Amino acid sequence: MTTQRRATPNAARRNEASRRAILAAAFELLQEVGYARVGIEGIAARAGVGKQTIYRWWPSKGAIVFDAFLSLSESEGGEPPVLPDTGDLEADLAAVLRATVEELNDPRYDQPMRALATEIAHDPELAAVYAERLDGPLKEAKRQRLRSAQQAGQLAEDLDLDVAVEMIWGPLLNRWLHRSGPLTPEYADRVVTTALNGLRPRRSDH
Repeated sequence: MTTQRRATPNAARRNEASRRAILAAAFELLQEVGYARVGIEGIAARAGVGKQTIYRWWPSKGAIVFDAFLSLSESEGGEPPVLPDTGDLEADLAAVLRATVEELNDPRYDQPMRALATEIAHDPELAAVYAERLDGPLKEAKRQRLRSAQQAGQLAEDLDLDVAVEMIWGPLLNRWLHRSGPLTPEYADRVVTTALNGLRPRRSDH
């Protein structure tokens, strides 16, 4: 007589399925009811898990939103982000900023990113995680592209790369966050041109 062995449940697979269900539920609820009305209970109910499962992995609603946002990012679990480097700095930056404009204007990203910005402003621990896992790697990719331009003689040797990154990307994020004006590809192009040309009058060649 042969006996059949019952398959052992794969705990890792079950946990990953639950994690993905929770992130998907959080993302869906953000779109449907807005951040203020999203609660741990609602996320748990939508995902089909218990609240204790959520609290085992995340300390707060903001942390769940951050991971839900990261789940949409190509950089999560992959290679570090890299900006295009064709040798034409202005064209490369314009392409990246235009892509940023498109992302910021995407309704799927609007609620998660605004919610994340609010939580980061009030939660130092989440701010530290955000800096380590997302903002830091992105800033390093931006610095590396500008550093490459420095080495090619396209930017001043003594340029402060951190300040330059803030000057180039900051206006887009500020306009988006405060809804202070239309966020368009043309605006992105003007930001790049203004940042690269500088604010001082150009010297005459005479």
